[in-house]
Amino acid sequence: LPLIHPFLLSFSHLSRLLPLLFSVFRMGLLDLVRSFKSAPEKEIRILLLGLDNAGKTTLLKKLSSEELTNVTPTKGFNVKTIASGGITLNVWDIGGQRAIRPYWSNYYPGTHAVIYVVDASDVKRLDESHVELDELLEEKKLEGVPLLVLANKQDLSTAADAVQISTMLGLANIRERAWQIQPCVALTGEGVQEGVQWLSNTIKESRK
Repeated sequence: LPLIHPFLLSFSHLSRLLPLLFSVFRMGLLDLVRSFKSAPEKEIRILLLGLDNAGKTTLLKKLSSEELTNVTPTKGFNVKTIASGGITLNVWDIGGQRAIRPYWSNYYPGTHAVIYVVDASDVKRLDESHVELDELLEEKKLEGVPLLVLANKQDLSTAADAVQISTMLGLANIRERAWQIQPCVALTGEGVQEGVQWLSNTIKESRK
């Protein structure tokens, strides 16, 4: 797939568009794009980041109403690009393997929101996830971009709760950007709607 250069949106426009984005978790991507036909913006760009096996691809497939029976590790990136009526929605799922992470920065320009997915059941890798998140937050290209942390796999008995993960990731130390942590189950969509609703409300409030 070719790299799609983002059309930069003003935050005032984005704040009006995000409530429509929330509906992606209740409808298909194509239906969402069709709902943008009356909007002046041309593209929304969201990055799904996190370590390998965090559940990013499962989340993306869930958004696209695809079968979840054959989810394999992402070796490069997956992007769901849906265009209709002159509007484009791009959701990027970038591989989380160690060898791929140095290339994350290639996808930062033009990003309007970051969703960072954490495998809450794999506590041993939370330190590694913390390091990657800190590097992510230091990027100038993502300065001020809202951050939603999804504490995935809450259906597993070994999963740490949102408070524990927030502490281990040092989220309380984040400054100069809005952030939220949301427990979820990507397989079922449980908790994801609440997280995206927070993201929408936060951007609207910051631009009043």
